[in-house]
Amino acid sequence: MCETRRLSIVLAALILCLAASLLANLWLIRWARHYARLAYSTRLDPIGRERYPSGQETAAELGAGPADLPRVVLFGDSRAQQWPAPEANGAWVVINRGIDGQSTLQALERFDAHIDGLEPAVVVVQLGVNDLVALALMPGDRERIVAACKEHLRQVVSRARAQGATVVVTTIIPPGRPPPAARLFWSEAIPAAIAEVNAYLVGLAGDGVLVLDTAAVLAGADGRVRPAYQADHLHLNRAGYEALNAALIPVVRGALRAQQ
Repeated sequence: MCETRRLSIVLAALILCLAASLLANLWLIRWARHYARLAYSTRLDPIGRERYPSGQETAAELGAGPADLPRVVLFGDSRAQQWPAPEANGAWVVINRGIDGQSTLQALERFDAHIDGLEPAVVVVQLGVNDLVALALMPGDRERIVAACKEHLRQVVSRARAQGATVVVTTIIPPGRPPPAARLFWSEAIPAAIAEVNAYLVGLAGDGVLVLDTAAVLAGADGRVRPAYQADHLHLNRAGYEALNAALIPVVRGALRAQQ
């Protein structure tokens, strides 16, 4: 009887290990395909210029309402691309100019092509995580990567201000806890670098530049995004964006009021 029980336990353990291995491999295949697609897209269109062809904005983006309705642009990487438009109640139009997988340099290089002509009243910036996740595989380049990330973000803010827009800099959304398979491409240097860049972003606040601290909205006591807000360890679910929008809407309202 004892031998039978031991065999049952061993068999159950083997099945669990096989299931865990299968799930991990499926996750790795999913991410491998994702990053392969990004690599090919970058080869074909290095800065994503063709994602939003000039002059081809949709009527919905530019607003079917009054011609003078203020425009709020969400600009950045996948976190911006996936960001649902904050409820405007007819007070403004939201235009999304996020592109998944982009670094701060890519976003900076396409800024003029994708913002010129939109005449934004407010530009909301969410950028930087794709620079800093590189630290997992390039730890020796930390100082260069972090410094470049800060400088590119500063230039994005400067270009948005040159357009006459108020800039809402949202600090880099902190990560959640990566699943076991993702830890092959993860380092605790990443959250530390995010915290350093975010401290720099807070220092950019000033005339026409507002800062929204995403960690204050989304993070738990450990500084990571709460599980209830995670789609994965780098992205938010609907509840996460609802929480962000609840914080963003009064900031945008205040910025537009100050421009009147």
